[in-house]
Amino acid sequence: MSAPTPGLALAQIGQIAVPVAEITRAVAFYRDTLGMRFLFQFGNLAFFDCAGVRLLLDVPEKPEFKQHSSVIYYKVADIQTAYETLVSRGVSFEEKPHLIAKMPDHDLWMAFFRDPDQNMLALMSEVRNS
Repeated sequence: MSAPTPGLALAQIGQIAVPVAEITRAVAFYRDTLGMRFLFQFGNLAFFDCAGVRLLLDVPEKPEFKQHSSVIYYKVADIQTAYETLVSRGVSFEEKPHLIAKMPDHDLWMAFFRDPDQNMLALMSEVRNS
């Protein structure tokens, strides 16, 4: 293993790609159900803004890219309200929001759900200790 290149340190994420089977269905879910800010669509590519990080929905041309998604964690202030809102919009969660870890200054809560292509997504909330 070679030494890191001086001056190079990857830090800021510019874009995350999520593979989808059908772009119209995926756009409707992310825009209308999740309420994400739709930027634009070009063919089988659709772009959303996630507070400065771009989310790309992509119908992959090569089969090896069809089911390789990372879990995207959406940070919310009130996980219970976000959960209830998404459930009312038809989102099916793996389980209700639950405590993941008690940290020195906050409790970490999460709730996991899937998009129409079965990509795992999650809500996360850092609840400050009182």
